[in-house]
Order: sequence, then structure tokens, then C-alpha cells
Amino acid sequence: MQAFLLHSASTGAVFRSFLRSAVGASLALGALAATAQPTPQPTPTIDISPVEARAVPSALPAGWQYGAFMEIFVRAYKDSNGDGVGDLKGVTQSLDYLKDLGIKGIWLMPITTNADGDHGYATTDFRNIDPAYGTLADFDELIAQAHQRGIGVIMDYVINHSAAGHPMFVSAKTGPASPFYDWFVWEKTAPTGWDIWGKNPWTQTEQGAYFGTFGPHMPDFNFKNPAVLAYHQSSLRFWLNRGLDGYRLDAVPHLVETNAKDWNDQPESRKITSDLRALITGYPQRYVVCEATANPQIYAAPDLCGGAFAFGLEKHLAQAAQGDKKSIQAVADYFKTAPQSMATFASNHDIFAGRRLWDQVHGNAAQYKLAAAAYLLLPGTPFIYYGEEIGMAGLKETKDVDGDLPIRAPMSWTADTQGAGFTTGTPFRAIAPNVKQQNAAAEVASPASIHAFYKRMLKLRNAYPSLASGSYVAPFVQRQVLGYQRSLGAETSLVLINYAKQSARVRVPSLPAHALLNNTDGRRIAPVRANTQGQARITLPAQSVQVFTVSLPSKP
Repeated sequence: MQAFLLHSASTGAVFRSFLRSAVGASLALGALAATAQPTPQPTPTIDISPVEARAVPSALPAGWQYGAFMEIFVRAYKDSNGDGVGDLKGVTQSLDYLKDLGIKGIWLMPITTNADGDHGYATTDFRNIDPAYGTLADFDELIAQAHQRGIGVIMDYVINHSAAGHPMFVSAKTGPASPFYDWFVWEKTAPTGWDIWGKNPWTQTEQGAYFGTFGPHMPDFNFKNPAVLAYHQSSLRFWLNRGLDGYRLDAVPHLVETNAKDWNDQPESRKITSDLRALITGYPQRYVVCEATANPQIYAAPDLCGGAFAFGLEKHLAQAAQGDKKSIQAVADYFKTAPQSMATFASNHDIFAGRRLWDQVHGNAAQYKLAAAAYLLLPGTPFIYYGEEIGMAGLKETKDVDGDLPIRAPMSWTADTQGAGFTTGTPFRAIAPNVKQQNAAAEVASPASIHAFYKRMLKLRNAYPSLASGSYVAPFVQRQVLGYQRSLGAETSLVLINYAKQSARVRVPSLPAHALLNNTDGRRIAPVRANTQGQARITLPAQSVQVFTVSLPSKP
């Protein structure tokens, strides 16, 4: 706790120093913004004051972050007021559904005020809720209600950039006299030779050229200015002090760019990320996961971010489920070297990570379940993309629905082809094409559904600590069968997945001599016994998942 308070005090001093050197800056924002607008606009009110750390205890049980998370695009999840747009109250109304499924955490995609509501990553106020999603009071109520159900809540924090319409940047665009000019990255003229994803990241204006990794609508912050980091640290505390359980930090390898060649994943970016993680985990039982596509396993290190999404694994999950032997081996090998703090997933909100799982396996429910089982029972923290637990399909790509939009349709709560139970009004986007068959109401009612399978996998993960946070032991692949053990203390679990379309008899290696294997699916059958060499033979039905507990026979 001492280190936690000292960290707070030092960053607060930096911020107070900045405020003294920029007296009246926040008051001037309205006038500066007005000069940059063709028509008068309401004076924006942006809170840039320092926020001191407040030791908010966790309301959650220890180890909650090892359970499965639901990634929620609030805009598309549940509309509580009939305006066709999802909101925080809608998420709160859905908490019992999430608890019943076995979810232990929620990741809220951007909910702060932004300039691109359908995307959310162009932030215009880092300390307020976007009006389309509700209010700070709604946020506080969601946190309280989630905690009552043992569910943690983390949120996206978009630290690399703001929206071009953020009052700070509107001020900065007026020129070097602006107190916020040096909060962003400027050159007198746009440099040449830069290429980030096929585009020059520099945008020329009358006051100079500014840098935007993700385009001119999202200018990058200048993290070589200590006041910028201090502001974001205060903004992180703003939400943590309200009881937030952690963050998904967006695009952290892009915080500092050195030159046209060395623009990605620089040492300065890693240092800033490490400092942010230290701030967040200074609060009791908080969780941090980073988006770091280039070197995710490095960012998962405990002294860097502590957790990172397992980019690259997701494509093998779907391909393995379709019987691809190379991908089955890749799934088996992944956690031989990857930290167990990786965040696993089968699909997410970004199209570069693949289409919705339903579309990847072409609607094959058996393959769908196999893909899910692998990442829900592997090490790491699994993240389920909303609707994945019911087999939602993506939208057909059109001129107006392209890029990431086809994988961000409203949640299919019911078979209603008009509103899908998502809204009583007109949904902001078309609903999933398979809503009649694949919807939460139908899935919850069916014991053989995808939803029932997810619930079964999460029940196992929540019941057996070895599956939640145990080590990864003795993985093997035999033909199209994947097997591995998870061990924690005296408890060991064995996971077997048969990806083949026919039954398979496998030889399970590396067991204790004479170990007893008891099936966890509730069937009253005799345990399988390993031989003196620690091997056991088991027959697996086609396209099936079986989980066993491993124990030594009791001595006579």
C-alpha cells in the first residue's frame, strides 16, 4: 500500500505542475474550439484535474480474473429504452443471464464519450459516459449489481489517441500557442517515408502536420510530454476509484514512435505500459489485459502488462475444430512457451482476428463446440465475444456494412426478426441472419445447444481450480486427438478433445502409475486406471470433449 500511495503522489505532482504552467487552459477550451468551428458550438467542459489514488477494496473473490469474460459491445448488447441502441442499463438487466452462464468478468468495449459511436475508439472525453449508453450513475449501478453476482467489470481505455474532435485537439490545431499543442505529435511539414498499414500517418494542417497511427480522425498523444501521461494516469484512477475492476488497454505498442522505421513496439511504449499496469494493479485484485498484436506473449509478462490477447491462436482453434492436423498441433504447442496470463479467444470485435466463429466453421455446431472447448479449458483467461455462446452469425458484407461492422450486429436474444429481443424500437443495425434458430431464448431452453455446451465448459472451469489456473502439463496429439493435463496443488485434470468425425482410441501418456481417471460429466461409470508405466487407454466418441480428474488410488 505504501508503494501505491507514493506512485499516486508523484504523478499528481507532475499534473499539478502542468496545471500551474497552463493557467486558464481548461477555461480557454470553449473559445479556442469556437474559433475552429464554422458555427458556434456549446462550450465543452473537460475535466483535466489530477485524481489522487483512493484505495478501493475489491468486492470480488480472489482469483476471479481466472474465470471466463464476456466481451460486450454495449451499443449492440441490450437496449433498455427502445431507442435502438444498447446501453449500460441493458447490460445490468442481462447480468443474471451472464451469471447463469458462468461468466466471471465483463469487458465493456469503449463506453466513454466519443466521436464515432458505432466504433467508440475516437474518444472525446476520457472521464464521462457516452450519452447514448447512459450516465455515470448507470455505470455505478452496473458495477454494484455485477459485484453482487460475483462478476468483475473491466473497460476499454483508449490511451494512444483521442478523437480529432476532442476539445484538447481542437485547441491544439489552433497552433503552438495552445496549451495543448504539445499534447499531440507535430512536425512543421508532414514527413515522408512513413508507411503504417499502407498509409502515411501524418496529416498536414496550416499549423503543422500531426501524427495519427489509426488515421487523421484519431491523433496520437505525445507521451514524451509528462503531462500527457499524468493526465491519463489520473483518468485511469477516476474509474478505479469508482470500483472498476481493471482495464483492457488499447493499442499499447503504438504509444511512442521513434521514426519511420522504428514506429511499432518501442522500448518507451513498453515502459509506459508497465507503469500503467503498476498503477492499476496497485488497487487490490485488479486485472489488466493489453492489445499487443505484434508481440503479445512479451506483453503478457508480469513486469510489463501482465496479460495480453493470444493473437495467432484464434485461427488455429477454428481450423483444428475442422480437423486440420497442423492446427491441432499448434493448439497443443501454444502454451508450451506462452505465459499462462494470455487471454484466449475464438473471435472478437476486430475483423483482422477473423469472422464470427459460426461463419468460420460454416454453421457446423459440432465443430463450433470443439473450438470453444479448446480455449475455454486451456490456460489463460478466456474471452467470449458476445453472441458467441449462442452461435450468432455475422452480417453479410455490403457497401454500407463492411470492415468490422458485420461482426457487430445486435445481440440475438429472441427469434423476433424485427428486434431480436434487443430492442422494442428499430435496431441501429440489421440483426444476425440466423436469429430464428440461434437466439438466447431457444439456446437456453435446449440441453443440446451451443449455449448448454458453453455453460458445461464454464461449470467445469469454475468447479476445478486446476482448469482455471493450473499449469499446462504433458500435452500430446495422436492423429486428430488433443490431450493435456492441468495441475494445481494436489488437483490434476485431464482434457481430451477428439476432432475426428469418427471415434478414436487413444493412449494417454505421462500419468502417475496406477492413477485413476474419473469422468466429470456425471455418468456413473468405473474410473479408468493407468498402468504401471503411467499410461491409460480411452475411447473417445467422434467430435467429443471429455474431462477427467486424475487421482492416485487409495492405499489399502
